[in-house]
Amino acid sequence: MHKDSPHDPHLDDPTTAEGVTDAGDLGYSKALKPRHISMIAIGGAIGTGLFLGAGGNLAKAGPALALAYAVCGVFAFFVVRALGELVVHRPSSGSFVSYAREFLGEQGAFVAGWMYVLNWATTGMADITAVALYVHYWSMFTSVPQWVLAAIALAIVLTVNLISVKSFGEMEFWFAIVKVTAIVVFLLIGIFFLVSGDKVDGHSPGLPLISDNGGWFPLGVLPVVLITQTVIFAYSAVEMVGVTAGETEDPATVVPKAVNSIMWRVGIFYVGSVVMLTLLLPWTAYSSDQSPFVTVLSKIGVPAAGGIMNLVVLTAAMSSLNSGLYTTGRILRSMAMAGSAPSFTARMSRSHVPYAGILLTSTVSLLGVALNAWLPDDAFGIVTNVASLGVISTWCMIMICHLVFVRRAGQGLVQRPSFRLWASPWIELVTIAFLLAVIVMMWFDREGPGRKTILMLIPIACALVAGWYAVRARVHRIAAEQEAPPVDPLQ
Repeated sequence: MHKDSPHDPHLDDPTTAEGVTDAGDLGYSKALKPRHISMIAIGGAIGTGLFLGAGGNLAKAGPALALAYAVCGVFAFFVVRALGELVVHRPSSGSFVSYAREFLGEQGAFVAGWMYVLNWATTGMADITAVALYVHYWSMFTSVPQWVLAAIALAIVLTVNLISVKSFGEMEFWFAIVKVTAIVVFLLIGIFFLVSGDKVDGHSPGLPLISDNGGWFPLGVLPVVLITQTVIFAYSAVEMVGVTAGETEDPATVVPKAVNSIMWRVGIFYVGSVVMLTLLLPWTAYSSDQSPFVTVLSKIGVPAAGGIMNLVVLTAAMSSLNSGLYTTGRILRSMAMAGSAPSFTARMSRSHVPYAGILLTSTVSLLGVALNAWLPDDAFGIVTNVASLGVISTWCMIMICHLVFVRRAGQGLVQRPSFRLWASPWIELVTIAFLLAVIVMMWFDREGPGRKTILMLIPIACALVAGWYAVRARVHRIAAEQEAPPVDPLQ
């Protein structure tokens, strides 16, 4: 190994590396159980984008938000189904970054990895912003500055994430249980009010609340189109199931089950929840500064209901932040082992946690604390738009990798597993076209941060180009060393 190559003590054991394609997969503990993967998949599909973002989106687009969630949910399922096929082909903690390296080369892996890190770093900012907003719901914390609460949240989750992967899986399992239980209870409460006819804040629940307040598209179709990027952000963690595949014993069995369950979860948790919200209160009752679930439960006559739900959505934001640190730690390590990320991010703790990459992401997320101090009212909207660029980039990269994978399978170079994405290449092409159309839609968002977000693509692209030229010599050197046959010292 070259003296400048990132070093990991697990690579010193040749038996550890046997049969491993990606050096970044070495040294992990296979401690995640099927129940962990299943609930992490659920937790990835339920987060801040729903619990907090739905309030502002309802205020901007009305009940048609449910349609936006349904359409984006279908494309999210296509992406995770394609990723699931790649995972069954070759499980990797580097996930789509490792697949980009295999099918698109080192430059593709570089772009995929850093755009994903950008996604989760900014998502982390959104999550700590959400935590601060949630905590401000309780009057005893109103006087505490928003940035202080954001900093405390980051410190807590960082500490939790540096525990072993088994502990992470267990915590995410229970976080997901809390989120799922909360939504199910909310839906049951909503059904009770619909059946009983009891009023919510003076309004009789039911379809008339939609028809009497402008219908499904009270502000027209354009607002629904313009919020699509924030809806995409709501699904941004569904690809996390691919990263967890590198730390479970039987990914070929566990991952397909988790992927297949995502579709009906989207229907129940996202579409069902938004429809229920619009059936209980007029869409004008919701706002961006409070969770729509808290808005409803605070008005049903049970004083503690809003506080309890607020605690639940606080848990969801903490869970999302925890998940982001988990995934970026693994992705950065995969990149570092290939030379496209700082070499120190390849380091692992004795408990098999890539702590250096986690610390790097946490450091970037600190910018969210500064943003909360500078623009507390706009912080969430700004970072979710930037994060959506990372999500779109990641999803496009997954679909492009899958296209190349299928083409190679057609050439007889690889074999497709029985678990696969249907109707290739049409599904991939339509999905990529939809995702690119979302970016175009953002340009026409003159009132919101959409156009400013698009303009940020220029410095991001410049940073990626400069970064690639800075590391390409090291990347190519490491790739050559890994491909070179071992030298016999007796010759």
